Amino acid sequence: MLNQDILKGKWKQIKGEAQKKWGKLTDDDLEQIDGDREIFLGKLQENYGVAREEAEDMLDDFERDQVS
Repeated sequence: MLNQDILKGKWKQIKGEAQKKWGKLTDDDLEQIDGDREIFLGKLQENYGVAREEAEDMLDDFERDQVS
């Protein structure tokens, strides 16, 4: 899992990957997220209708993909 500082620092590089993976995230969503994990989780819950735990699993998988 990426820590908050790394996610924030790499956000500009990985937000395109996030939009590819989650097409329901709008440009506005991505701007609001701006590398903030809590906001990211909220947007996943809101746009995909999933519980927080599932959103965390989705984000954890995405972060692992970005590191490897």
